[in-house]
Amino acid sequence: MIVEGPAIKFGDKIDTDIIIPARHLKYTDPKYLAEHAMEPLDPEFHKKASKGVILVAGKVFGMGSSREQAAIALKAAGVKAIVAESFARIFYRNSINNGLPVIVVPNITKEVNEGDMIKVNVETGEVIANGKVLKGKGITGMALEILNTGSLIDYLKKVSIRQTN
Repeated sequence: MIVEGPAIKFGDKIDTDIIIPARHLKYTDPKYLAEHAMEPLDPEFHKKASKGVILVAGKVFGMGSSREQAAIALKAAGVKAIVAESFARIFYRNSINNGLPVIVVPNITKEVNEGDMIKVNVETGEVIANGKVLKGKGITGMALEILNTGSLIDYLKKVSIRQTN
């Protein structure tokens, strides 16, 4: 799976309350959540992301609560993948389960600037930015199957159909 697009860049320790503020959690519509994604840092984020972007971030992206809506909001906003120096474990898995590729690449924030066009190979973890190939940790196995299917729910439906045939 290859995804590409312009980078939108954030720093370290972006928590789930920044990704989708708690006051919006009473709503479940992904389009509504998308409109409020990253709102505390950039109220125009959803407009920028709607064109299809790669979010680039520093350390422990997605820390804080285990709210699944954080990954849903980013994906619905138009984020094609997130490349970060590290992720909070629960956010990482919530992203995979909701069909949002997340790749760990050391020092990515030093190599990519806002607006740079980047290309991400989800399976190998390679990121091409500014003519450089950056080595990250790819996604393989069942996690890759989930991403290729679209989400954990879609994957389980597919597996269930295979088992009944």
